[in-house]
Amino acid sequence: MADTKPRRPTRWWYVAFVLLIGGIAAAIWAGSERRIHFSEFERLVKEGKVVGVLQVGENRVRGRLVEGGREVAFDTIPPEGENIVPFLRENKVEYTGDGATDLMRLLPWLLVPVLVIVLFWLFAMRGQGGANLSALQFGRHRARVHAEKDTEVTFADVAGVDEAVEEVREIVEYLKAPQKFQALGGRVPKGILLVGLPGTGKTLLARAVAGEAGVPFLTISGADFVEMYVGVGAARVRDLFRRAKELRPCIVFIDELDALGKTRGAGATGGSEEREQTLNQMLVEMDGFESNSGVIVLSATNRPEVLDPALLRPGRFDRQVVVDRPDVRGRLAILRLHSRHIRLGRNVDLAVVARRTPGFTGADLSTLVNEAALLAARRERDSVGMAHVEEAIDRVMAGLERRSRLISPREKMIVAVHETGHAIAACLLPHADPLHRVSVIPRGSGVGGMTLQLPREDKTLFTRSELLDRIAVLLAGRAAEEILFKEASTGAASDLERATQMAYRMVGQFGMSDRIGPLHLGENERVRREGMERAVADETAREVDLEVRTILSAQEERVRGLLRERRRHLAAIARLLRDKETIDGLAFRKLLDTPVRPRVEAGQTAEG
Repeated sequence: MADTKPRRPTRWWYVAFVLLIGGIAAAIWAGSERRIHFSEFERLVKEGKVVGVLQVGENRVRGRLVEGGREVAFDTIPPEGENIVPFLRENKVEYTGDGATDLMRLLPWLLVPVLVIVLFWLFAMRGQGGANLSALQFGRHRARVHAEKDTEVTFADVAGVDEAVEEVREIVEYLKAPQKFQALGGRVPKGILLVGLPGTGKTLLARAVAGEAGVPFLTISGADFVEMYVGVGAARVRDLFRRAKELRPCIVFIDELDALGKTRGAGATGGSEEREQTLNQMLVEMDGFESNSGVIVLSATNRPEVLDPALLRPGRFDRQVVVDRPDVRGRLAILRLHSRHIRLGRNVDLAVVARRTPGFTGADLSTLVNEAALLAARRERDSVGMAHVEEAIDRVMAGLERRSRLISPREKMIVAVHETGHAIAACLLPHADPLHRVSVIPRGSGVGGMTLQLPREDKTLFTRSELLDRIAVLLAGRAAEEILFKEASTGAASDLERATQMAYRMVGQFGMSDRIGPLHLGENERVRREGMERAVADETAREVDLEVRTILSAQEERVRGLLRERRRHLAAIARLLRDKETIDGLAFRKLLDTPVRPRVEAGQTAEG
């Protein structure tokens, strides 16, 4: 395939400019004139050393003479009223007459600074990525064009999103063998929108399409269309699709589509008007009167709810492909993919790691494997062990250990009591996720300790009893502090926030309240941001607040009763945790004299 990369000025352009300026400077230096007396000028003419006179005027004579085997320029002033033309004719010296002016002599000196400024400006523009080397290029697209050989990623490098891969694989097959689909009268979708949370692999999937398709692949970010100048965004859209039509069949990938595709009309300002013009041009190019056959638009966003409805209708983005968080099998496939070049120890079971990382995205798992390898290398091990993987999981979930953080013995004891309260509740409540490990090692920003629970399976549906037990576990740390220290600390702030959010969702979204009933109040924060706040009666809002307070108070009293019954264990285990800093779930249950739960499959934390 021919190289489809756009040509850009290379370093040889700048070398040429340097040589040009150097040549001009040398010419000016060589042309520097030597001032001589008129009597010396007459002597040199008679000796035949004056090659020629380039200018003869009433006040000045200029020319060239031979000196030391080379020609040099000279300058002399004749006596007032002296006519030297007969003298030059007599000695057979050619002259040009009064042709040049002082302005022409100054022209080279004026040209050099201008060229220096131009050269400096070219280097400055090159430092900004080589874009927009003139004002006329603001409307040029900034897409990077890749051929098949430019992208080493293929579908073999994508794991955990098998359904999404199958959806986009159809596009690749159409580009390679369009007759297969056209034989039945079908047509390929004009646009495919990849939707998913950050880190789920949307851009990686697009890169794999580029590696598999074997056609030109233009990639650009939605933010590249946004500019301070009015009309530039629309001009770049036109130029992008003009370039795509020249290269078709081809794929245009627009990352972060929400940067230019937000719903029109919400909060109109000068900036949003320019964005709307860009979006309008995008709509026209994707499905206007002109045919874009052979140009497939592939886009990615993690905010599909803010996109304009006209952008999502059939004929533009015909198909939305959800790139979701991987399940346990997907996580196992991703872990195997990223650990291909990692030397793993015999005790590393990737299936166990997959079960212990629920909710992790592909980017999280990639970071996990890399962190484990770095930890093993830092400790000069020959391979990556399970202990390194466990620590890497904690790093990804809660941040780096901060053992150097200085805390008083009393503060460390409060953290130990807090985390022990979480752990005891996780062991005793019937619907709580089983305990895996509890630690008082500070991590990240503001995390004094961590209680890790491992759910039995990946779940997307929860019952009222399960949510109430989760709230009780979150409130157990604060209750433990009140039991042993007669007052609570500020360490429960994040627990209270999460418990309150969960209770509000139970009442206002899930209909899990007898007082409020099966009522859905909506996600008020998102609705408010979009300028479409939904009116809720003051009486209803008051009842919701009372019901949430009732749920939180009931669960706190419930877990407080459990901890009072285990007060002796609470104090003893908290002291042991303070000294050992980490206790695993099996050892904790033995200390608590509770039966061991069956082996579990996934993980979640309660932080204090």
